[in-house]
Amino acid sequence: MLSKSCTYGLQAALYLAAHPHDGYVPIRQISDDLGLSHPFLTKVLQQLTRKGLLRSVRGMRGGVALAQAPEAVTLDAIVEAIDGRALFEGCILGLPECTADNPCALHAHWETVVNTFSATSLKDLAATTPDRQPPMGSSSNSGKTVSIPA
Repeated sequence: MLSKSCTYGLQAALYLAAHPHDGYVPIRQISDDLGLSHPFLTKVLQQLTRKGLLRSVRGMRGGVALAQAPEAVTLDAIVEAIDGRALFEGCILGLPECTADNPCALHAHWETVVNTFSATSLKDLAATTPDRQPPMGSSSNSGKTVSIPA
């Protein structure tokens, strides 16, 4: 289904949507709070920046921020930026004969998933993200409760 890169990208984008900031959020803070590999997350966020979904700034006050309002960023845009469009096109079972006129057993269900990805924004999910404590050892949030996508 989704690659590890894509999962990291979705988690980080949701983190940014659920934690609005006036400035940029250091990637180290995101990786620590979410318990993700910092070097790997950095590479994923570079992809989202190149695709125009994030803005980034280097330096002491640097980090990343959403390039658009959370309501303007859909899940399929993030998936497409990292994994490409292939997940949303063609048969999920890989059957070449699967079409709208000749659907496979999962066709209608998968179509619902695809439609959900295109209709769901980061704002939609950020509003329903439960508050959870970050992983043990995280020092970047100074003991505050943060929302972390499940």
